[in-house]
Amino acid sequence: MALPLLMIVLGLIVLVWSADLFVDGAAAIAQIYGMSPLLIGMIVIGFGTSTPELSVSALSAWQGNPGIALGNAYGSNITNIALILGVVALINPIVVHSQVIKKELPVLLLVTLFVMGLLFDGELSRVDAALHLLLFVLVMGWMIKQSFKEKNDTLEQEVTEELNEHPMSRDQAIIYLLVGLVFLIISSRLLVWGAVSVAHDLGVSDLIIGLTVVAIGTSLPELASSISAARKGEDDLAIGNIIGSNLFNTLGVVGLAGVIQPMSIPAEILHRDWPLMAILTASLLILGYNKAAGSGRINRLEGGILVAIYGGYTVYLINTIVSA
Repeated sequence: MALPLLMIVLGLIVLVWSADLFVDGAAAIAQIYGMSPLLIGMIVIGFGTSTPELSVSALSAWQGNPGIALGNAYGSNITNIALILGVVALINPIVVHSQVIKKELPVLLLVTLFVMGLLFDGELSRVDAALHLLLFVLVMGWMIKQSFKEKNDTLEQEVTEELNEHPMSRDQAIIYLLVGLVFLIISSRLLVWGAVSVAHDLGVSDLIIGLTVVAIGTSLPELASSISAARKGEDDLAIGNIIGSNLFNTLGVVGLAGVIQPMSIPAEILHRDWPLMAILTASLLILGYNKAAGSGRINRLEGGILVAIYGGYTVYLINTIVSA
């Protein structure tokens, strides 16, 4: 088991490094070719940090490991809200000012509920997967429309500051993008092979490995970028990164995996993982959108509760391994 564990660790390290290169290069190219900072924040950065989930889930589906594909996507969503936003709020309470973010929160919840309706029969067919991708395109179109309507949004200001801190030439941006993409693919192969081998050696399901080790690993780019943004007081960028990532995971990652390989939905996802993901998403909507206060807020107490929920969920998953 030593070699598979080494491949998991090596794969995760390279995955995080290559994802950073890919997102930085993509954001710089978008800026060079005139994309607005608000749209870069909503789409390029928010979706770009989910490239590890996309590459890992697509490869897992291709190789016939649906448990890792689905566990990675939904487990990452749970990790993003409960662990990452919880940790960020513990470091520095998050205040949501951006009107765009407030509009995205109910969209994320509606998408989560819509997906449950498609998967309730226990199957992810190619038609279901195509509907995922169609809705993803529609959501992207809506985001682009919002970027033209909202002027001087807080998220736009924060993204502009980030881009100005790390200026990049076009050639450098292209190199970052291509090198990041190549190593994303290589590291994903290492990670999936190691995860599948460890799951088989331990006698546990691919789903559990996908929900734990793989989901946490592929969420590391979101963790790093959100903590960095929060430390700089860029709260809207931190939470916007999570919302964009969860939208991409739910629609783009699962949709692409299902198009590659239709799959059965394990009962545990429907009865355990999806309900938790939906509850956390609804909680994020409540916390992030407060009419009375004028701005949403996640304080340290609420951050601690989110982290505790993630800890309890992880302990529960580990117990299922031990008792298996």
